[in-house]
Amino acid sequence: MLRSIGLPELLVILVVAVLLFGGKKIPELAKGLGEGIKNFKESLKGEEKVDEKKQA
Repeated sequence: MLRSIGLPELLVILVVAVLLFGGKKIPELAKGLGEGIKNFKESLKGEEKVDEKKQA
């Protein structure tokens, strides 16, 4: 049914991204995506760290 993304599919996605956004925008988009994932993971870890920051 569903299978993982192989090399040909990954190359097609990469080419489409370069055509849509241009070569200069790709690193900015990747950085923003990475920061978003990092923030999401931090928020999933819980609010214990948030409470510690508020008390300090």
